[in-house]
Amino acid sequence: MRLIPVLLGLALTLTLAAPAPAQEQSGADEAPRAVLVLTNHGTLGHTGAPTGFYLPEAAHPWKVLKDAGFSVTFASPDGGPVPMDPGSVDREDPMNAAFLESPAVRKALDHTTPLARVEPSEVDALVFAGGHGTMWDLPARPVVGDAIVRVDDAGGVVAAVCHGPACFVGVLDEEGEPWIAGRRVAAFTNEEERAVEMTNVVPFLLQTRLEELGAKVEAAPKFTEQVVVDERLVTGQNPSSAEKMAREIVKLVERR
Repeated sequence: MRLIPVLLGLALTLTLAAPAPAQEQSGADEAPRAVLVLTNHGTLGHTGAPTGFYLPEAAHPWKVLKDAGFSVTFASPDGGPVPMDPGSVDREDPMNAAFLESPAVRKALDHTTPLARVEPSEVDALVFAGGHGTMWDLPARPVVGDAIVRVDDAGGVVAAVCHGPACFVGVLDEEGEPWIAGRRVAAFTNEEERAVEMTNVVPFLLQTRLEELGAKVEAAPKFTEQVVVDERLVTGQNPSSAEKMAREIVKLVERR
């Protein structure tokens, strides 16, 4: 009978000495981290019509990254609630449905993290979703440019889809030159903007502006899938490209 306390004490000692579970350890065992940046802008220029982020351009990357084991944080230039373009809501799309039906996502969309509070050195992938709203609040924002340059400098992946590459407008490198100059990219094209009859609404044509800044825009026929990978920069042309863009992000992060 006196052996029981001894055995219990030995078992307790072994338990306390055991290593922590893998998911609680730091370093390589931590989940890769992605920050999905959404627009705060909800008005379509002089029209007064509602806009915001384009649902599949957020939902598809979110689903692909989550399924690949990423931790996904939602951010925006100003933080707080973000508007969704009502014309982009398609619940028949299973990735959209999963996004819209997630209580955690709904809560996060009402409380996005201000981009200034994101620590770029701790980000594996910085991803800018599109939607016409991005054309007003991403260009030339110091907080946007700072995040892009610092994530890139830290060896992370920078990505953007559709109108999301508006984030590169106004971003300068350490020599004061356009950060996007000389880089191969995909973005919503002038042809696509004409097709949706927005050329007289948006503040500038995204393809034209990127080319003026020295980017090499690789355009595919309108509304077809087009993803361009230039080292650790991944860009997609339109909503049809969002899922493939995310899969390319996963490949790059896994190779780091």
